[in-house]
Amino acid sequence: MTKDDIQLLYEYDRWANNRVLQTVSTLSVEEFTRDLGGSFRSVRDTLVHIIGCEWGWLTIWKEPSLSSAFVTDLWTRLGALFHPDTFPDVAAVQLRWAEVEREQVEFVNRVTNESLRRMLPVRETQISLAHLMQHLANHSTYHRGQVSLMMRQLAAGPVATDFALFLLEGRREAADARSVSKRVVKSYLRADAKK
Repeated sequence: MTKDDIQLLYEYDRWANNRVLQTVSTLSVEEFTRDLGGSFRSVRDTLVHIIGCEWGWLTIWKEPSLSSAFVTDLWTRLGALFHPDTFPDVAAVQLRWAEVEREQVEFVNRVTNESLRRMLPVRETQISLAHLMQHLANHSTYHRGQVSLMMRQLAAGPVATDFALFLLEGRREAADARSVSKRVVKSYLRADAKK
């Protein structure tokens, strides 16, 4: 994959994530946190898993002196850093998501064709940055599909996040979604400051 391919893939990832976050914002806190018996208990838990992994991989990619020990330690700490109970509602998830997204955009915008060939230690092997970035986008897509199923279980409307839909209409909507995400974060921060 070239840097242009990766940048398009991550533009899609942000668009799809924002569509899901907008859709789940219609849920009550009870619906958002209800145990639905999936691989992650609830919509909230699934979203926190997605954002935790996006943050985790980004942290790995940005580490200048990466080692297998660093990776192992990071994945061990991830559960505490992104424990679902620390995200009581959609607004809390959206706030953290916006922070991670800003860092991710900066990283993706700086990636070069050369840097994508960089080999990173993962378990007992080495994997290129390009392949790890593809993996993460695919991972997020997989779990967004689980959220869509959960929305059906909650009798709420699922959201379409197909790559083809993004190519047909999403690139225009991506700019709008970023604007909505910023407004939500500002609203949450104002509400939190009043407490």
